[in-house]
Amino acid sequence: MSPGTCRPAAEPHHNSAPQADNDRVNRTEAETYRREILGYCYRYFGCIAEAEDATQETMLRAWRARDGAEFGGRSSLRTWLYSIATHVCLDMARAPQRRSLPVDLNEPGRVPDDPTSLATMPEQMWIGPASDAHLGVDPSATALARESVRLAFVAALQFLPPRQRVVLILRDVLVLSAAECADLLDMSVASVNSALARARKTMAQHGATLPTDTADDAPAYDTRLLEKYVAAFEAYDVDRLVDLLTEDAEFSMPPFELWLRGPAQIERWWRGPGQVCRNSRTIVTSANGRPAVAVYHDGGGRDESRNDAGVRDSSAARWEPFAIHVLESRAGRLSALTHFIGAGHFAEFGLPAHLP
Repeated sequence: MSPGTCRPAAEPHHNSAPQADNDRVNRTEAETYRREILGYCYRYFGCIAEAEDATQETMLRAWRARDGAEFGGRSSLRTWLYSIATHVCLDMARAPQRRSLPVDLNEPGRVPDDPTSLATMPEQMWIGPASDAHLGVDPSATALARESVRLAFVAALQFLPPRQRVVLILRDVLVLSAAECADLLDMSVASVNSALARARKTMAQHGATLPTDTADDAPAYDTRLLEKYVAAFEAYDVDRLVDLLTEDAEFSMPPFELWLRGPAQIERWWRGPGQVCRNSRTIVTSANGRPAVAVYHDGGGRDESRNDAGVRDSSAARWEPFAIHVLESRAGRLSALTHFIGAGHFAEFGLPAHLP
């Protein structure tokens, strides 16, 4: 299943108990949790397409149990849906191994003399981006909500065994109690606490920790930095782009295995193979709790196309979707740039198939 077009939805109003007659599941109310369940499944899989499949299966299983044989009003509808979603996620074992980002696989490399020699890996091996609108995350969201969909955090989750992964998401992201989590997973409270401790230790080893909901020092969108990046990239002014980087900035381009660290190597890329991005156009968006830029490459057509009078037809020019750039910042500079290359990402973000 390919990612569907994203349509931002209004925030649903959730009641503490389902509005249903005779303990029957109300389908309309269940649907108000779809986006929330999607975010849960995305954190688990690191892939929006698999998350959509799992979310749809969750809703189907809930609807099949609408007569209340399994639900029976014993818990809130939200908790019951999370129970179904958890079992769906644990049952789905599609990827041959965990999804990753290039920085998780090897040491930083160098720009090759022959860019055609760059190795790639299949799409199913990579963490994929997710639009904030699809996940219900925006700049005003809590630090916990934004950080828990950050690319590095989602990638670190993939290092956890499945049950540890769901325990950490349920306890530290969704803030369920140990008792609720134990009931949902059919585990003892002691087992839940043990799994959570091991999961937190692994996440810390990968530098992926979460702020508290009241944290006031979590990174927020740096709109000025985003504006500078867009202006410099559209002008393809490499000097200005390099000036925006931190000294330890990381640069990666899934599906390519190569990733780079530091302004010198990133500049070499921009002045070499990256020249294909000259004359690009962009649309600002957001992904994984961070600002993002959709980049469209010049598809040509201006010189070749002429009207009946032999005059060049500028309307024939169009820009084709190329990559989604997800930006990380620190202290007013770019600390990481992840370029998700491929037109397939654009539909999920609700972006145009091309620009005229």
